[in-house]
Amino acid sequence: MNYTSDKEAIDAFVVSYKKLNSEIAKVIVGQDEVVKSVLTSIFSNGHCLLVGVPGLAKTLLVNTISEALGLSYNRIQFTPDLMPSDIIGTEILDDTRQFKFIQGPLFANIILADEINRTPPKTQSALLEAMQERAVTTAGKRYVLDKPFFVLATQNPIEQEGTYPLPEAQLDRFMFNIWLDYPSFAEELNIVKQTTGAVGVKPNKVLSAEEILFYQQLLTKLPVADNVLEYAVKLATSTRPGTKYANETINNYLSWGAGPRASQYLVIGAKTNAAINGKYSPDIEDVKAVAPAVLRHRIVRNYKAEADGLSVEDIIKELLK
Repeated sequence: MNYTSDKEAIDAFVVSYKKLNSEIAKVIVGQDEVVKSVLTSIFSNGHCLLVGVPGLAKTLLVNTISEALGLSYNRIQFTPDLMPSDIIGTEILDDTRQFKFIQGPLFANIILADEINRTPPKTQSALLEAMQERAVTTAGKRYVLDKPFFVLATQNPIEQEGTYPLPEAQLDRFMFNIWLDYPSFAEELNIVKQTTGAVGVKPNKVLSAEEILFYQQLLTKLPVADNVLEYAVKLATSTRPGTKYANETINNYLSWGAGPRASQYLVIGAKTNAAINGKYSPDIEDVKAVAPAVLRHRIVRNYKAEADGLSVEDIIKELLK
């Protein structure tokens, strides 16, 4: 990829992104904001948590994106009896009486961790080590995972019996928390038309792993103005009750605010959001665009907020005013 300048490379990125979007749209009807958020986190080199009721095409979405990106993909269905070795891999004795490591499903570019809150903490933490370190350790040996490496975990918000909710420290590893909603009537009509006929549509491959890594690197180079940096950090710090920038709503209704990772992800996400829109530097609007997905899982309401019927979304909206 020989571009004479970063500007030229960003222009090429915009073209690739549009192609990618139209390939995904062949299979996924609607869900434009969700697709944009997932792609933003991939190009920002972050992981995603998708929260939505069953049947909203979460698995299909991930599968389609991995095909259009030309990346290897594995789906792991998380269950209460899943062990860390089931996802990392295990050592076996081969014919020559030597130990040989057999790679688990974690060794792929895109991992769909389906219903991550159904599995015990031991297995959850094995996945989270891989997310953080981009490597796994087994029997004292460290194995580096292929790049790009991206985890998309799903959670069903309805059934909470027999689940192991992710602790705050583990939720913090996810760049975005994306809410999926029901499709509109027109979209659902379209979905039914597309999926009940005989013809299946497949997306074409748009990018290679090398190009994705190149764009991830390129986006980190985007310059950020001081006022944008300050806005992002102030936004994250204003979620912390009892601190200098917290307002009355925050002090009354939150028991816990977002940590420094939120500030980092707000800036990284804003850079990617700017590039997607053909801008060479992010502004405050770009920070606001990614803020709900970055902050949603990092702020904890207190009992008063629940009693007054104030949702996390309401609190974020208030902050962004």
